[in-house]
Amino acid sequence: MAKSEERFLGIVPSPIGPIGLSLQSDKLRALEFVSASRALRTPAIASAKKVSRQLVKYFSNPKHIFDLELVLEGTPFQKKVWRELIKIPAGKVTTYGDLAEKLGSSARAVGNACRANPIPIIVPCHRVIARSGLGGYMGKTSGSKFDIKCWLLAHEGH
Repeated sequence: MAKSEERFLGIVPSPIGPIGLSLQSDKLRALEFVSASRALRTPAIASAKKVSRQLVKYFSNPKHIFDLELVLEGTPFQKKVWRELIKIPAGKVTTYGDLAEKLGSSARAVGNACRANPIPIIVPCHRVIARSGLGGYMGKTSGSKFDIKCWLLAHEGH
């Protein structure tokens, strides 16, 4: 097994490409969009299987509400932003500015926290957009990462 794959307890298929699952003490620590050339690996432990099943449910029903234990590793501000993101329902969006105002911060700081989000989809940073457009996704405003944001928003009916 390659060094870079050791951190994944599974690499599962999705409509937007393979997703690597990282867990810590049976809690989801990270989701990573991995290269399409990566070999899929069926999760072998119960907690990783649960994450995989819930992702399948989400991709079949965008209104699926995730019920997973998460390990959110980041600064206190990042964690505050991520907790707010989890409250945004599927099919709804908010702007970086509106979220910043709610948190007493700046839109740029919110964008940086979204970029650092280790658990995309489940901590739905894709539901945060710019006042005049979609903004970025994972630090990109075009390309394959940005295409994922567009796909997720379309999947959720936005």
